[in-house]
Amino acid sequence: MTIHFSLRLLFALIVALLGWKAGMVFSTWASVREALNSSYYPFILALFGFAVGGLGAPLLLRAPFEGLCRGLCRVHARKLLMGAAGIILGLVAAMLLTVPLSMLPGAWGATLPLVAALLLAFVGATTMIVRERDILNTLGLAVVRDTIRRRRDVVLLDTSAIIDGRIADIRKAGFVNGTLVVPRFVLDELQHIADSPDTLRRNRGRRGLDVLNRMQKDDRIQIEISEQLLPEIGEVDAKLVRLAQELDCPVLTNDYNLNRVAELQGVRVLNINELANAVKAVVLPGESLRVQVIQEGKELGQGVGYLDDGTMVVIDDGRRHMNATVDAVVTRVLQTVAGRMIFAQLESRR
Repeated sequence: MTIHFSLRLLFALIVALLGWKAGMVFSTWASVREALNSSYYPFILALFGFAVGGLGAPLLLRAPFEGLCRGLCRVHARKLLMGAAGIILGLVAAMLLTVPLSMLPGAWGATLPLVAALLLAFVGATTMIVRERDILNTLGLAVVRDTIRRRRDVVLLDTSAIIDGRIADIRKAGFVNGTLVVPRFVLDELQHIADSPDTLRRNRGRRGLDVLNRMQKDDRIQIEISEQLLPEIGEVDAKLVRLAQELDCPVLTNDYNLNRVAELQGVRVLNINELANAVKAVVLPGESLRVQVIQEGKELGQGVGYLDDGTMVVIDDGRRHMNATVDAVVTRVLQTVAGRMIFAQLESRR
């Protein structure tokens, strides 16, 4: 509220000053001096300009100001500092050229110093923002990034891992230590999913937001929101991989495609599905199982059931025992990225 009032007052004063200048010009007109005392015109136009500026400022400045605030919120503070440093360096370089350029004859000497100042300020800001990493590394000023990189207890969370919800229980159990970091672009994607017109996607997004809210309220879980947006990269998965490379930390996910892409780029991945498969009970060929057949298999005569931990059991000739509990003997175990599959045959057939 104070910023809006200050901008409104400043705009009103600027318009009042313009009105004063216009009144001074009108006062010099001979026809106006003969018709009326010209000394009133600067005051009248200044008051009129102040009123117009004060009343018109919200209409003229609110939308640009809010747009500027939204744009600044999306830009990392480091980029703002680098841009300001580039402008200062560009203006310093322009000052060195002001004296020789101002000595040029005619309009060249009046306009070229201003053009050089604007051009060098733009070039300096652009160069510092685009090459910020190389410049900071060269100067040895990347202290914050190196400090974060030395924190081996940082883990980046993917959208799929948040929606899955098991990360909260895994963190409480102590299998994942340290600080869980949620990038801002992951949070934006989660909010976009929660606002989806599709009911299933909307429920998944709201579940992810509820999981984050529950973890933030739990004192035993350390969770942070990273403001690094990486606007030069379009896809969320690519941003997540790049941020993990910068912070030198693993990514926690259950997305198979992200898992493969991250591993190809040298990023360590913590896959929740792999952890779930690792803690399942070991079943060896020849052991007996008692399972309920609940659906048909892909092959002729096969029946499919599930153990208590969700492991799929494919039973030969189990289709005729649909919705019944049977005793089966394990023949082989197939381990995949998606999970574990157990193939068995009926105890009676054995």
